[in-house]
Amino acid sequence: MKLVKDDFIKAFSLYEEKALMHRRFKHADIIPLLGNIGSSGRFEVVEIGKSTEERLIFRLQYGHGPIKILLWSQMHGDEPTATMALFDLFNFFNGKDDGFDAYRDDIASKVTLYFIPMLNPDGTERFQRRTAMDVDMNRDARATATVEGALLKAQAMLLKPDFAFNLHNQNNYYNIPGTNMPVTISLLAPAYDYARSINETRGDAMRVIVGINKVLQEFVPKAVARYDDEHTPRGFGDNFQKWGARTILIESGAYVGDTEKMLVRKCNFVALLKAFEEIADQSFKQYSVTDYDTIPFNDEKLHDVLLRNLTIEQHGSQIVVDIAIRQIEKTIGSDYYMEGIVEDIGDLQDFYGYQDLDVSGLKFIPAKKYDNILLIEQLDHNLIQDLLHKGIATVHIKDDEAAGKLHQFPINIVSREGFLSEGLPELGSMANFFIGTDENIKYAIINGYVLDLRVSDCNPNYKNRIY
Repeated sequence: MKLVKDDFIKAFSLYEEKALMHRRFKHADIIPLLGNIGSSGRFEVVEIGKSTEERLIFRLQYGHGPIKILLWSQMHGDEPTATMALFDLFNFFNGKDDGFDAYRDDIASKVTLYFIPMLNPDGTERFQRRTAMDVDMNRDARATATVEGALLKAQAMLLKPDFAFNLHNQNNYYNIPGTNMPVTISLLAPAYDYARSINETRGDAMRVIVGINKVLQEFVPKAVARYDDEHTPRGFGDNFQKWGARTILIESGAYVGDTEKMLVRKCNFVALLKAFEEIADQSFKQYSVTDYDTIPFNDEKLHDVLLRNLTIEQHGSQIVVDIAIRQIEKTIGSDYYMEGIVEDIGDLQDFYGYQDLDVSGLKFIPAKKYDNILLIEQLDHNLIQDLLHKGIATVHIKDDEAAGKLHQFPINIVSREGFLSEGLPELGSMANFFIGTDENIKYAIINGYVLDLRVSDCNPNYKNRIY
C-alpha cells in the first residue's frame, strides 16, 4: 500500500498521542503508555537497561521481516519532538480496520522495527541536553563512558540493523539560505570519515533521505534542509554509518507559531512512515545521490527579534544599528520561562527575525525602574500600561519570598535591588529598553519581547520570573 498526503493526514489525526501534547513531559509520563502498547500483542516491549539514576529504558519491536531498522530518540533530554512522534507511530501500528491494515501487514512482513524512545530519561527529567553525568551522549559513541551510550552501542552490536534513525531537535535559528524561512526538518546521512566518502551504505541513506524530503515538501514546502555533514568521530550517527547501518539523522527544527512543536512532530510521523514504506519495498533505490545534493544546507541567521535601523545616541553623536535578540528558554522546577538576551549589534542586513521590525527614525530610550515599592496585588493591566508609556521596565515588589516564582505580567518584577541596568544595550545583557521619539514611546522591549504601545492590548504570550 502506497500512502499519499491524505493518508498521512488521516493517520496522524487518528493516532496522535493526546497524553503528550507539551514538550516537557517526563519519563513517568511514558511508562503507562508503554504498558498499554505492550498489552496490545502487536509490540514486544522489553526493558534493556537503566539510566544512571535507575530509570528504565525500553526497546519496542514491531514486525518480523528480514530488514532490521533501529530508531532511537531523546538521547538529548531536551529534544522531545521525535519521542512524541514515536508514540504516535506506536498508536498507528496498534490500529486496525481504518484503511491502513494493508500498509501495516506489508511493513510487518518485510521489516522488523526496533524503537528506543527516550534514551536519556535523566536528562529528560531536567530538560537538559546531557545525561546525569553531564556527558553529551551523542559524543560518547567511541568512549561509551555513559551507561546510556554503552547501552545504545550494545544494541547496535546485538541487532546489527540494516538502517538506523537518529532522532534529534535542532535549535530554532536555522533558516533556509537566503530566506527568512525556518528549517522545519533537517536531514543528514552522516559521514563515516573525514573525507566524507560515499560508499553503498551512506549512499543508500542519502537515497532514503531523498524520499523523505519528497514527501515533506507536500507538508512544509521549501522548509527542509541538510544538517552539517562534518565528520564527528565520537558521534553515534557517524559510527552507526561506519558500523554498516544506513544511518539517517532527522533534526526537528521550527515552524512559525509552533512553540510546542506539534506540526514538527507531525512531520516526523510522516517522514518515518514514508521511510518505512520505501525501505520495505526498496523503492528508495530509484533516487540518485545527486538528488540528495540538491537539498540546501542549514544556514543559521535567524533571531527571535531583529530591530532594524535603530538610532542610538552615544557620546554626543548618533549611530544607526540593528539589534538582534534571542529568547533563551530557562528551566525553573518543572516549568520554564524565557530570558531575552541581546545577541548581536551592528550591520545585520543578512540576518532575519521571527519578529522583524524596521524602526527607522526612532531612537533607543534607556529603561527606568519605578521609584515606589508595590505589592504584587497592586499590579494590573492599566497600571502596567501607564508605567510602560513612561519608560518604566521594572517594578520592585515588597515580597522577599516571591523571588524565583513565575509571572505573566509584561513588565519585569524584582524583589531585590540592583536588577536593572539603565545603560546602552550590551552583548549578552537582558533586552530591556524602549524605542520612540523625544515626544513619545512607541515600543517597549521587555525581557526580549516587543510590546507595541500604540495599541491598547500589547500583552504578549509572556512568561518571566520574579528576580
